[in-house]
Amino acid sequence: MTAARSLKTADELVSAGLIEPQKLPGIRAVADRYAIALTPTTVSLIDRTDRQDPIARQFVPDPVELLTTPEERADPIGDQAHSPVKGIVHRYPDRVLLKAVHICPVYCRFCFRREMVGPQGDGTLAPEELSAALAYIREHSEIWEVILTGGDPLVLSPRRLSAIMQGLADIPHVKIVRFHTRVPVVEPDRVDEAMIAALKESGKVVYVALHANHPRELTDTARAACARLIDAGFPMVSQTVLLKGVNDDPVVLGDLMKAFVETRIKPYYLHHPDLAPGTSHFRLDIAEGQKIVTALRGNISGLCQPTYVLDIPGGHGKAMIGESAVRAEGGCYSVSDFRGEEHRYPPK
Repeated sequence: MTAARSLKTADELVSAGLIEPQKLPGIRAVADRYAIALTPTTVSLIDRTDRQDPIARQFVPDPVELLTTPEERADPIGDQAHSPVKGIVHRYPDRVLLKAVHICPVYCRFCFRREMVGPQGDGTLAPEELSAALAYIREHSEIWEVILTGGDPLVLSPRRLSAIMQGLADIPHVKIVRFHTRVPVVEPDRVDEAMIAALKESGKVVYVALHANHPRELTDTARAACARLIDAGFPMVSQTVLLKGVNDDPVVLGDLMKAFVETRIKPYYLHHPDLAPGTSHFRLDIAEGQKIVTALRGNISGLCQPTYVLDIPGGHGKAMIGESAVRAEGGCYSVSDFRGEEHRYPPK
């Protein structure tokens, strides 16, 4: 059974057969704290015969989300510490996040901004707030790239997207505009001529970063939506979160990276899961993640290799945490190949 519209309540999830009735009280408690939404496209991908379905695990809430561990924090990557005006996060010198909207078409159960997004979250920037955010960008000539995130910026209407892009058009030091989105895989019909025209409005170079975590998300319809963006002149890169029970397997992760490349999307970041409240059931340890990433090396094309990163808690930025193939040893270097065999290499 496929939903005719997005599912947004615990009761709707029961009616759709996605959770068992006896779990309803616990799911209602989760819904009181965190937003729920599954688009019809997302619902159609779920295998109801698989109790461990990786698509369901990403989007169907679970009462375990109410368990918060001591290391978890409401703002795990420190957005608020680097927000000079509402809607702006300026963590790195040459780029800023512009969080124009805090609504998403789907709500990931592992979201690092889960305390900020959704109907009960930070909402959409009012016109005067957007003007202030654009003024900040205009006043800081070091800003070369503006990254629209949120929330999912592609839930905005073409009219509102056009307004943002027009606001960026007359800022000469901004050369790149990047959109972070799940829309092409969870609501592909949104990617239409009106959206594409709006994204072209600024005349800037526009990149689209697609968030997907499992190869089944790259359906024919999703790939067609991505093709519309790419053929319109927008290069695409990927973002993936390494998640226990979803893609913590070299074969599954490799298949996802291949699916990206087949879709003309360059694998970009593989994120270690953040310390968001109620997400410990998704996290694996860094050493395990490094083994999975190392298993990709040599076994799939270099085009398919993502960069494994950790957002340092507190807002200190990303660190590359892939296991190094090189270590100093006895005045030389020891280099491991993709089979795990060691080889000597001179110091110069």
